[in-house]
Amino acid sequence: MKKKELYLTLFRSTFFLSMFTFGGGYVIVPLMEKKFVNELGWIDEDEMLNLIAIGQSAPGPIAVNTSILIGYRMAGFTGAMVTVFGTILPPLAIMTGLAYIYLAVRDNALVNNVLLGMQAGVAAIIVNVVINMALRIIKQKKIVPVLVMIAALIAGIVFQVNILWLLFVSALIGLIMTLVDLKNKHDKGESK
Repeated sequence: MKKKELYLTLFRSTFFLSMFTFGGGYVIVPLMEKKFVNELGWIDEDEMLNLIAIGQSAPGPIAVNTSILIGYRMAGFTGAMVTVFGTILPPLAIMTGLAYIYLAVRDNALVNNVLLGMQAGVAAIIVNVVINMALRIIKQKKIVPVLVMIAALIAGIVFQVNILWLLFVSALIGLIMTLVDLKNKHDKGESK
């Protein structure tokens, strides 16, 4: 695929995903996965899960962060700039227009009820994303990631532990697991 076609596909994909996705970053994540993993076949599921995890851990909106990572993965720095522009342009234009409209109708009971219904729909989509990510972790059949997932859920919900601490500890455990796996592979390689 030529660079120009690649940039155009990256821009068009992120632009249309961003243009027709309402409800925030977590809503766009499964659609990005469908586009870049299933339709285009550029990224496999495990790598997409890793990109989403990095995008979620970094400061800023997850949709923008993940699109930057996908763009960089596919076409370097220029690809990252193309995807970030494609991702932020639609919400910027839409939110500017909606801000003026909202100021005119913010006290309307019908508008308030529509917004409440949209919140419920977005909550359902976020639950769907969480379940899909959890199922992928469980499918790996590794006990430590499952225990980390459960511990982070309990710590976040029951004990109200700050998300930064949860991310830091989870990343630290992931680093330790990776180092242990590398050491085991190295030891097996020497024993042959």
